[in-house]
Amino acid sequence: TEMARSEVELGTITFNAVISACRNGAEWEKALELFAVMVQRQAEPDSVSYCTTIGACQWERAVGLFVAMEQGKVECNTIAFNAAISACEKASEWQNALKLLSSMILSKAEVDNITFNALISACEKGGEREKA
Repeated sequence: TEMARSEVELGTITFNAVISACRNGAEWEKALELFAVMVQRQAEPDSVSYCTTIGACQWERAVGLFVAMEQGKVECNTIAFNAAISACEKASEWQNALKLLSSMILSKAEVDNITFNALISACEKGGEREKA
């Protein structure tokens, strides 16, 4: 009911769970909308909020959200970089994936097998096998 919904406090953990469900259901627009509502309600997005939303989005929005994360007060970690690189990989955006790798190295985030696999796949999908 409306009364029951109005009494529920929507915190970061609740938003993260719903955004994750949207990501798993390939509902990137809803995930992005929920992230915006989260910010409006001052629910303090954390790295999980950002990473989950980045993972749900198409590459342009994923990279935009990643940049917002970099400029904000949430630390960009390996998971965030990998989520953004994977979004680029899905769209064959190998150049943007390599730019993210450069930022990742500069930030001293750990580059792992997930990073390399996504980069190799992005280059292959973009027709740049020699770069892979």
